[in-house]
Amino acid sequence: MWCTTFVFYFYCRFCGGFTYTSGLWHTGFHPVPLYTRPFMNKTEEAAFPSLQSEIESAQARSLLFTRPGFLIRRLHQIHSALFTEETLEHNITPVQYSLLTALEEYGELDQNSLAHHIGLERTSVAEVLPRLEQRELIVRSQSEHDKRVKYVKLSRKGRALVKKMRPAVQRAHDRTIENLSPEERKLFILLMVRVVESEATDRVPLLKAR
Repeated sequence: MWCTTFVFYFYCRFCGGFTYTSGLWHTGFHPVPLYTRPFMNKTEEAAFPSLQSEIESAQARSLLFTRPGFLIRRLHQIHSALFTEETLEHNITPVQYSLLTALEEYGELDQNSLAHHIGLERTSVAEVLPRLEQRELIVRSQSEHDKRVKYVKLSRKGRALVKKMRPAVQRAHDRTIENLSPEERKLFILLMVRVVESEATDRVPLLKAR
């Protein structure tokens, strides 16, 4: 019971996703009649007025708080700043760290597969890899069967750096969501996973490195 109530609460609080008018809960896409939501009971419905009050208060501060896209982008900015602060001594960007950790997890990969794993364009990965290679954090090689294909793997130095950075990176992640309770943190991660995995990859273009 508390879980379904909290899912609704979380969406309202952090995504600005619902408003209530004329007996309907409105998402950014469709109005949803309250009485048609089969997962709610009377106890859960009783919690909604306080949730509505909180989201209305946020919306009064800024209409941007009604837009999930803005909130996600702003949260990304906050996390990137925290990542830089915590990992400053290592001189590694979030994108570079993503590449290194993907190679740690999956082992040797061709550049196309590596780009796919971290959600970047192939050309962006091709631009980042030489910097890591120059620092001797990765090793690149050509395929014996197709000279157009290049493989990438972590060097011993790269593997050591990923291990050394892990506590600092974890601090950045923890600080990003430190104002949430342990239960809220788990749900926050779960909801983000659901949103990301629900999007068809053929409709969502891969990103360029920034």
